[in-house]
Amino acid sequence: MHPSLTRHTTADGPRWALDGHYLPVDFSLSAWLALPAEAAQAQLASATRGAPADGALLAPIEDAQEAWASGVTYLSSRMAREAESQSADVYQKVYGASRPELFFKACGWRTSGHGQGIRVRADSAWNVPEPELVLVLDSAGGIRGYAVGNDVSSRSIEGENPLYLPQAKVYDGACAIGPGIRLCPVDSLRDLAIALQIRRGGAVVFAGETRSSQIKRALEELAGYLFRELTFPHGAFLFTGTGIVPDETFTLQAGDVVSIDIGGLVLENPVS
Repeated sequence: MHPSLTRHTTADGPRWALDGHYLPVDFSLSAWLALPAEAAQAQLASATRGAPADGALLAPIEDAQEAWASGVTYLSSRMAREAESQSADVYQKVYGASRPELFFKACGWRTSGHGQGIRVRADSAWNVPEPELVLVLDSAGGIRGYAVGNDVSSRSIEGENPLYLPQAKVYDGACAIGPGIRLCPVDSLRDLAIALQIRRGGAVVFAGETRSSQIKRALEELAGYLFRELTFPHGAFLFTGTGIVPDETFTLQAGDVVSIDIGGLVLENPVS
């Protein structure tokens, strides 16, 4: 069983836990991801375990860290983008190109955690969740593990013009990561089950599934391109793209609850 890091609210501020027990108050994910992999592993192995972590979960990302995202990494995503877009050929080109599509998604303080709210844009009529495997990267670009991500998106805005992607993808309540970080080798991430369920009024109104093995590009390739000419001294989080795309008849509504399960880690968020 792989260990997990979680971040919790406490009376003294956010605090990290390992496998359900608080770590020392001075433990910082930013500092841990700056350590070489062997030193980081040794630090956790020798860390004093405290009381059971009973505080509410927070997004497992610190304020100074960034979340980035990969686009059109699944064939199903390419086909959906082509169908919705007035400039469909750009998605075919990026899917087959040597360079992947990467874009900024959120800073840590703007990211929702498990149980916290996500939003749809008031100026968009077509909005969807995008369940994604999120790579947790150290300051050298190494993959330390994964979390579950929801890249909430406005398909109507991006469909109007691909250059509107930042507005379709980056706004308050558009990024969720959780419930924690599962620390594991990259080889264990290559064929994880990914499932999405959306409930409305207690009833399931959409469900879908895929596997991380359907990602066109190697996970190391995506991480490598992110770290080209770009420094992340505190580490980074990288969404790897979505393979579950609701069709044009579905849009998120306030009151919906979005649940994403990736390899047994479950992230759930209500929609406002």
